[in-house]
Amino acid sequence: MSMEHLYSPARKSDFPIFSRVINGSPLVYLDSGATSQRPRSVLQAMYDHDAIHNGAVNRGSHTLAGESTLAFEKVRNDVAQFVGAFPDEIIWTSGSTMALNAIAYSCANASQGRYINEDSERFSLSASDTIVVTRAEHHANLVPWQELAARTGAILRWIDLDSEGYIDENTLDVIDERTKICAFTHVSNVSGVINDVDKIANIAHSVGALVVLDACQSVPHMSVDFHALDVDFAVFSGHKMLGPTGIGVLYGKRDLLASLPPFLTGGSMIETVEMESSTYDIPPARFEAGTQAVTQIIGLGEAVRYLNGIGMDVIHRHEQELTRYALEKMNDMEGIRILGPSRLHNRLGALAFDVDGVHPHDVGQFLDAKGVAVRTGHHCAQPLHRHLGVYASSRASFGPYNTLDDVDRFIEALAGVRSYFSVE
Repeated sequence: MSMEHLYSPARKSDFPIFSRVINGSPLVYLDSGATSQRPRSVLQAMYDHDAIHNGAVNRGSHTLAGESTLAFEKVRNDVAQFVGAFPDEIIWTSGSTMALNAIAYSCANASQGRYINEDSERFSLSASDTIVVTRAEHHANLVPWQELAARTGAILRWIDLDSEGYIDENTLDVIDERTKICAFTHVSNVSGVINDVDKIANIAHSVGALVVLDACQSVPHMSVDFHALDVDFAVFSGHKMLGPTGIGVLYGKRDLLASLPPFLTGGSMIETVEMESSTYDIPPARFEAGTQAVTQIIGLGEAVRYLNGIGMDVIHRHEQELTRYALEKMNDMEGIRILGPSRLHNRLGALAFDVDGVHPHDVGQFLDAKGVAVRTGHHCAQPLHRHLGVYASSRASFGPYNTLDDVDRFIEALAGVRSYFSVE
């Protein structure tokens, strides 16, 4: 095996978990679409903060509070630069699910007349309005909009898909003059399809709709610039981009955040508090009630530094090569059906697949016995799975630490599944 074949832009030696041996075999981790592994530098940065610098952010004038606050806001600047945004457009959340719910609940507050200023009405919905999603959405970008529709009387509509999971452009006309919000994924966590953000956003903006982008599966794997994409809001999660769990990001355009009512209230997000009423601070503080996940934010900042040290273009090219190689191998395998495009066209490295005659959970356990970790289940995307003709699937997904050798190990293990379960 050549060294080139073993190459990955993120050295496995940087990641302590790759010292693990699973069922007698070195770990092959192909579940980065669910959660990525963390380099030692991320773990060390969090430890160093807690051991040396820990203090209450924006709550004290002593040395430790000052150090923590400076580090906290530096990460905001670094993350903003990483995704093409201004620092005051970056809001900390516990994850993308909370970020999407925050937008939906803030719109519900506006719909009940809880305005910040005269521009807040643009977030208000009623029975005459529609919310548009796609059939490809993760439940976190579907259920909050279902709930918002139920609270406001708005109607939920959706853009449909073709047999491979690409947008069916004949159904884009669900975005019309009644549409107030258009929320969609940048990259499907099942099919790997990269949606045409420009096209969908332009149509939505032409009718005055707000555009919400789920960037969970794009930010960790390709260069993303929210200003260039011209989306109104976007979300992504730290744990999918070599960072810790418990930290996510809500991006919003400055002018929109300035008039968006808050979802959570309490300490730090206020301007003045009287016994009868309160006024709220300007963004981003308005949306960061309570004590933030400072240690996790420090970890996210180090993850961004690590990714920048490699280069997102380098990571993207490498993962595309892994995807191309895996698709070629899987397309030649009897009884293996790829859910999504079977070619490298407008797709990233989330490879959901069905093994004829074998339940996905059995597939996952068989692969795990060979030291290969993949995801099994419906991947929080039941409507998309039903559209593709299955109720669940197995999924291999890549990170910058994976190699072509990892793909070979996966393919070798996968080739033994159907004979093991006597379905050939």
